[in-house]
Amino acid sequence: MRRRTAAAALAAVALVSTAAAIAPADAVQPVVVRAQQPVPAKYPQVAAKPYMGWSSWSLQSTNYPGVNPDGPGSFISEKNILTQAQALATKLKPYGYEYINVDAGWQDGGDEYGRPVASAQRFPRGMKAVGDDIHKLGLKFGIYTVVGLGIDVYRDGNTPIYDAPGCFTRDIVYPDLRKTNGWDAAYKINYESPCAQKYADSIAKLFASWGVDFIKMDGVGPGSWKGAPDDPNHNNTEDVEAWWRAVQDAGRPMQYTLSWSLSHRYADTWKQNSNGWRIDTDVECYCDTIVRWDGSVKQRWWDLPQWIDDAGPGHWNNLDALNVGVGEMDGINEAERQSYMTFWAINAAPLFAGDDLTKLDAYGLKLLTNREVIAINQSGNPARPLNQDQLQQTWYAENADGSVTVGLFNLAETPATVTGDFAQLGIDGKATVRDIWANQNTHNVSGSVSAALPAHGSKLYKITPNSRPSVSIPADVTATDVSRTTVSLNWRPSTGATSYKVFANGKQVATSTTTSAVVTGLLPQTQYTFSVKGVKGGGTSDASAPVTMFTAKSGGPIRYEAEAANSTLTGNASANGCTLCSGGKKIGDIGYDASVTLNDITVPTTGTYLVKIAYTDGDTSRQSMLTVNDADTYWVNYHGLGDNDWGTPQVTYLPLKLTAGANSIKVSNPSGYIADIDWITV
Repeated sequence: MRRRTAAAALAAVALVSTAAAIAPADAVQPVVVRAQQPVPAKYPQVAAKPYMGWSSWSLQSTNYPGVNPDGPGSFISEKNILTQAQALATKLKPYGYEYINVDAGWQDGGDEYGRPVASAQRFPRGMKAVGDDIHKLGLKFGIYTVVGLGIDVYRDGNTPIYDAPGCFTRDIVYPDLRKTNGWDAAYKINYESPCAQKYADSIAKLFASWGVDFIKMDGVGPGSWKGAPDDPNHNNTEDVEAWWRAVQDAGRPMQYTLSWSLSHRYADTWKQNSNGWRIDTDVECYCDTIVRWDGSVKQRWWDLPQWIDDAGPGHWNNLDALNVGVGEMDGINEAERQSYMTFWAINAAPLFAGDDLTKLDAYGLKLLTNREVIAINQSGNPARPLNQDQLQQTWYAENADGSVTVGLFNLAETPATVTGDFAQLGIDGKATVRDIWANQNTHNVSGSVSAALPAHGSKLYKITPNSRPSVSIPADVTATDVSRTTVSLNWRPSTGATSYKVFANGKQVATSTTTSAVVTGLLPQTQYTFSVKGVKGGGTSDASAPVTMFTAKSGGPIRYEAEAANSTLTGNASANGCTLCSGGKKIGDIGYDASVTLNDITVPTTGTYLVKIAYTDGDTSRQSMLTVNDADTYWVNYHGLGDNDWGTPQVTYLPLKLTAGANSIKVSNPSGYIADIDWITV
């Protein structure tokens, strides 16, 4: 295990390789924590769609000349905030951008009740005056806070809590003054005391009295590489629940969002007690530009997939600031800027710019104000990857009108052609393909959509079939498990279907009323081609794109331990203890020049096999290459827990082509550290 550095510490001043918890048959329970009974949202309209606006942090974080002349973060001031608000009102408000969010650095201590006070130097008129001026522009006012009780307002425990007679700060902390949040910069609050809720209420009502429309709470765990099960001090779920109650009762509609890199293990809690959450570390590079492609932007393609199904009205996946408006300052080229905007848009992520809005260049303004792209974002229909086993990826979203939004992305360092197969996308027959960025339509396209893309380049299409059948083709049929006699399949819902028929080698073998099925009665070590049809009444759709693979051989699936004596380790890769791992060990410290190769993986017949990989990952996600027999290479995305838990195994899977006899599978990544590997089964 090697941790990714969290630059966000400055804030205090494939087929889809779907990761799943190891099933009970593999002796580990799912790593999911269920939320308690939630408090309903009093103002659901505030987050009915992904919000759009601007945030100050990107400019505060950069070393770009002239932005922070008086030291790190010095950009933040009443004058600069209102200048950006005026620019947004003039240039972007007509397109739906409306929030002006003031990030870290506005606060200077607390009042007599421990509630935040604005810096007199940076905001001499106070935050209510700033909010009033923002509102006069027809915009909304966002503010920043940090989870926990500020150490500076504890004051030996003698600070009274507003509107809570008999309650003091000593009543809401633990006797040992344990610390919490992403920087250990606050005391952890003990919510067994009724005074604790009163403290959250007092700040939420203060914000409401200032006219705040949006609250960002930072440093929340579990997440940001803290808060694993053996680290309860960084579990802030009780804070989040208390603040959600406080915001609902504050008397004003306010969005409440969480930062900075939340653990997916607690997704149910975040969904029920917030309007959104960051899924990754800061997008900013903390360098002489605002971002860099390799610094953090590209990681979103890998970190997002496990969160896709959690997004929806009232709560959205936050990919962080959108820095595509000022090319010279942004630090990325035009192809990368388009990919950045495209990815945020198709995934229903909040669109909040981080650039200096007074300096938007023509290309940046074109990206930020394309009404078709914005409409895709505001439809709230997140895309998902059709494949992540290569760096050329197709992401798609099926729309209510029968069209499909498709993003083609080349994440490689060299030009490449990327293709989206119509059958895999659930598209039947001919279609009109609209290239949205180019504003061009191509009619009567069949079979696929394809584009030659530069490194880090993209295309965004809306594909509308010429005819709309009563039942559409099931998209994205995927095998998720294989035994000697069974294969598990899942697929995306077919428009109009009330049930599904599953076929193996042309013969119907199963029916299902859901989007999954376990096909039984198969023969060991036998190749099957599976397809699915949607059914409505007496009608059926055409067959889906086929999925072909072998069942396990007799005596299989066979498990191959990463730490086995015949495995080959290079560099610093080494066997480490792991209580929950098979055999009590795993191989860690893999990446750069360190790798592990599992040898003598034997199959009797050449063909495609479903390979499952058990791993541990306390990061947001990590990736590796799988090289089979020093020839074919695949990419694997290991979904992480995000809370620094490197002891709980998970499983991912993907189909690999193996040859008859003994095979080797090398696990490596020449440009980064990967998950720790427990075992592989075939």
